Amino acid sequence: MADLAYCLNSSTIRLAPILDKIEVAAQAGYSAIELWHDDIDDYLATGGQLADIRKALDDRGLEAPTTIMIKGWLGTTGDVHDRCMDEVKRRMNQTAELGIPYVIAGPPLGAVDMKTAAAQYGKLLALGREFGVRPSMEYLGFAQDINSVNDALEIISNCGEDGGTIVLDPFHCFLGGGDMEEIDQISAEQISISHFNDAPAHPPRRFQLDPDRVLPGDGIYDLKQYVQLLKSTGYRRWISLEVFRRDLWGMDPLKVAITGLDKMREVVEGS
Repeated sequence: MADLAYCLNSSTIRLAPILDKIEVAAQAGYSAIELWHDDIDDYLATGGQLADIRKALDDRGLEAPTTIMIKGWLGTTGDVHDRCMDEVKRRMNQTAELGIPYVIAGPPLGAVDMKTAAAQYGKLLALGREFGVRPSMEYLGFAQDINSVNDALEIISNCGEDGGTIVLDPFHCFLGGGDMEEIDQISAEQISISHFNDAPAHPPRRFQLDPDRVLPGDGIYDLKQYVQLLKSTGYRRWISLEVFRRDLWGMDPLKVAITGLDKMREVVEGS
């Protein structure tokens, strides 16, 4: 039996409408699903209500750990920053109305002053408390500066606010400036969620981007060691299948979700 909760990041079946994604996650056997704000907005634009999404989750017994994502809170200035923060607030409000605990805070891809990043993340945490949601710091392996667990840990440790968390991701550990052993330096309470995926042998690592990631066990990354390190922190919550593959988007979503869950279980329960 697994001691982690299996979650489906809805990017894995991106082309399905949001209520279909929720149904697929439940039918496939996941206990949770991560929702993207773009999907939420598409549903609202057709006349749907946030309450419909919440009811669909409740009817199918699914948790929703995170919404994805807020951006522009760091690396913007002036009127652009003000507009970005208006959007951040709108998305935080959606997350709160859906009863979802975390919203993922994406970093800029370019150069970042880490002191500024920490200060801005602190402000983001304080803003989140006004809405009743917790922004969680994401690192991206292809970003210039915030590309490793240690980078994210530096930001949440120096932000001057309590409650900072990190989104872990094996693909970004593979691509980024650190390695998976950095997970040893964080506690379970500092992890909002762990995304789960694998890295292919080709193209070369320095050329890989989101669409290159593959299903767990189909790549070359040592996912069993990753799971062992994750568990060693004491973390026992969500592990979420997140891939961005056009070939999978063209397949039956339920088949993709079931296949992905089987592959997750093979890695996690054999670790």
